[in-house]
Amino acid sequence: MNLSQDQISHLKRWRTSTFFVMLFGYIGYYMVRKNLSSALPLLETAFNYSNSDLGIIASWATLVYSCGKFINGPLGDKVGGRKMFLIGMAGAICCNVLFSFGDSITYFTVSWCLCSYFLSMGWGGLAKVIGAWYEPEKNGTVMGVISLNFQFGGVVTTLFTGYLVSLGCTWDKLFLYPAMVVTFVWIWSFFYSRDKPSDVIEGASFSSSTGKKDSIADFEDKASVFEIMKKLLSMPVFRNLLIYSFVTTMLRAVFFVWTPKFLVDIGMGSSNAILKSALFPFLGCLGTVMLGYYTDKYVKNGDRAKAMWIMLLGLVVSLFLVAYLAPQGMQHANTIVILVGFCGFFLLGPYSMSSGCLTLDIAGSKGAGSCTGLIDGIGYIGAAIATWGAGQLSDSLGWAQVFQVLGFLSIGAVISAYMMSQHFQKINNETN
Repeated sequence: MNLSQDQISHLKRWRTSTFFVMLFGYIGYYMVRKNLSSALPLLETAFNYSNSDLGIIASWATLVYSCGKFINGPLGDKVGGRKMFLIGMAGAICCNVLFSFGDSITYFTVSWCLCSYFLSMGWGGLAKVIGAWYEPEKNGTVMGVISLNFQFGGVVTTLFTGYLVSLGCTWDKLFLYPAMVVTFVWIWSFFYSRDKPSDVIEGASFSSSTGKKDSIADFEDKASVFEIMKKLLSMPVFRNLLIYSFVTTMLRAVFFVWTPKFLVDIGMGSSNAILKSALFPFLGCLGTVMLGYYTDKYVKNGDRAKAMWIMLLGLVVSLFLVAYLAPQGMQHANTIVILVGFCGFFLLGPYSMSSGCLTLDIAGSKGAGSCTGLIDGIGYIGAAIATWGAGQLSDSLGWAQVFQVLGFLSIGAVISAYMMSQHFQKINNETN
């Protein structure tokens, strides 16, 4: 389709607007998700809960989040990414308000499970929208920047909730005030985004300027969700990506949920622990952008996984150092905080690749919803296990043992990423 210069400019304005909605809108998702982590120390104080009790809330909610990924990822391919994105955000806002009225583990668990189901709609919808608006050769850079939203969302939420705690706010305000803020984010997202270029100008699209295929997997224009999933599961590189997602999401989930509580347990005050835990997602932002840019700029054979497994080696070292220092508590508190930040740098960049640019590399926009649904669904089954297990293990043996287990899991992540690298090299050799 030939477009005039004015039409192209109009499309690019909507592309920029939609990009920023997906970037900042998903930060809104994290404001009504990551706040649970900051609230755990306050819930312990208010209701005398143990780590095992708090782990029940987080683990069941994570399991529901996983199930939601399996359902809502493919559903996004059918009904549209933008619609799923907006429905999910609205549902999470309402559930945060409901959570603030709770007073029992059962109520907290049920309401946060419902919240997690709505939250599971966000990333698949986002990936599908971004895939429709950008050329495939920009996947690494665009998804690297977009992936800042869940890293930076963690920073913003942690700093915001830490500030609320420093003002003396009770635990329920950590859910009510973020819900109020995200309501305004939802209104802005509704009016300043579009699902795909053809919603702006009929028949318009952004095709690859280099003539590359938009994905490794070829899908018919009217391929069903079942056909897309069958094709993906037949690919060895995708099956290995599922294993990788399972392990790296386990690692991320422990930091995501337990970092403030871990720092409180080694002797920090609640407000200080919440604020310092922001270093993990902050350095994760840097790792994500650097890895995305590097793989777009310097990886010419499609093998982004090589840079991923090399980067994950730094995570292995950082985790075992935290395990060594954890029993000494406040004596090495600043060093522990810095090492936790390094864990964010070395983990979140490679992690973001799995349901970010690798999703679009493999499935393109046509299969992005189903691809992210499977990847994140499998991943968050691992996260549910890890979230529950970390609470149990920290109560019975201590945090040093938790980080030792994470260290061995990180070795598994290195091996999985290395195997993916071998698959990508084979695919590249076959197509050349």
